[in-house]
Amino acid sequence: MTSVVTKSNENFFRQSKKSDVVMTEEQLLKKEFITPDEVLRLNRVTESYLCKPEENVYEIDFTRFKIRDMETNTVLFEIAKPTEVVDSLPHDNDEDIDPNAGRFVRYQFTPQFLRLKIVGATVEFTVGTKAVENFRMIERHFFRDRLLKTFDFEFGFCIPHSRNTCEHIYEFPPLTPELTKDMIATPFETRSDSFYFVDNRLIMHNKADYAYNGGLQVP
Repeated sequence: MTSVVTKSNENFFRQSKKSDVVMTEEQLLKKEFITPDEVLRLNRVTESYLCKPEENVYEIDFTRFKIRDMETNTVLFEIAKPTEVVDSLPHDNDEDIDPNAGRFVRYQFTPQFLRLKIVGATVEFTVGTKAVENFRMIERHFFRDRLLKTFDFEFGFCIPHSRNTCEHIYEFPPLTPELTKDMIATPFETRSDSFYFVDNRLIMHNKADYAYNGGLQVP
């Protein structure tokens, strides 16, 4: 079954509110499980993953991702997993497989990306044998140690054995010329954490970094 949902983030540049309690990555790693409020208190991008791959007991698997400019409908980035996976190949070195493989993405954009106003991000994902209640994503973007933006989206309820498609609308405010220049000049120092929760419990954590110097000549 396919569930198609489109949601718009009304508070598109929501900074984390000031709090008397600032959670550190080290503190969170000691907890039995992590909640949305706790990741919203982080004051920098994480250096490690805050949950293990096996905590995704719902077998949620992201199979396609697309970014488009909403004003021109131009596809800026698209990636999809192969529809068929070959399981017959030998796996002699299974012990050497990185458990975090697939949890990190590196994006290479042109400087024009930083001038976009509205971007649509379409994700397709499948669900395993368990129903997913209150599926939520919190995505936090940092440049160095500066919080740029926090996005907070809800996927809602997903039935077992379903294939779901959802487009989230990101509205970007204009960046200052100085900040834009720094982000272009220092590729991959813009980074993000994507936290996924079911019933307010962290079950997936993905990371990404970004470069905005695509197409520029390197001296």
